[in-house]
Amino acid sequence: MPKGKGPQGKRITLKVAKNAVRVAFNGRRRLDLSKMGIATFPKCLLELADVEELDLSRNMLRKIPNIIEKFQNLMWLDLHSNQLDELPAAIGTLKNLTYLNLCNNKLTTKGLPEELTLLRNLRTLNLGLNCLETIPTTLGTLRELIELGLFDNSLTLIPKSVKKLPKLERLNVKRNPLPEFAKEEEPIDTVKRIESLYLVEKKDLCNSCLEMCQGERDELHKLEDVTPGPSNRPSFPSLTTPNSTAMDNQEEWRIK
Repeated sequence: MPKGKGPQGKRITLKVAKNAVRVAFNGRRRLDLSKMGIATFPKCLLELADVEELDLSRNMLRKIPNIIEKFQNLMWLDLHSNQLDELPAAIGTLKNLTYLNLCNNKLTTKGLPEELTLLRNLRTLNLGLNCLETIPTTLGTLRELIELGLFDNSLTLIPKSVKKLPKLERLNVKRNPLPEFAKEEEPIDTVKRIESLYLVEKKDLCNSCLEMCQGERDELHKLEDVTPGPSNRPSFPSLTTPNSTAMDNQEEWRIK
């Protein structure tokens, strides 16, 4: 391996890439190069830049070059489980993108370009399992977002502009050091507790109150006298244990 360089990874030829093009269930053409051991974005993919979906997940990519802007038809881009620590500014030119998965990389807050907010048609954005300490408030401009994954980062604050996105239905912020999750909620006590206890003599009670107290006392006594009855569950004492017959006679049935 040359000094100062990372892993070279598998070399993808145009022929290999063409053979990896599939038609997805929605009729779009998907270029699926997932789990191919790719460490460098293959330039030959420019010959297939008209695809609508591109899957480069589970590789060893450390960088996405600016030539990604050539993929103007992209609506679906999956880059999860790589080694990315930043995104190129050119990501903002993919105006048709509705799905972007960046989960399980090494992205930092600094590595998120401002141009990410230009993806105005984005509906799903997954930034989970990265190294984010803050989220840009400008993400609140992605008003078409329905799903946003921010789990397993180092976030201590979620901007209000993000929380109040008009179409947001699913926001995953689990396993972040957020203050609202720092203190565990106290368990709900379903048992009704007596807050006050007043002791009075019988003579001080009116007839209706006296009858009510005596009735409740009688109910408590009935509960104390109740003893558990025999179980209604059927019993099969003569039933042999599973496989016991087979175990005792296994030599005989093996020979047969």
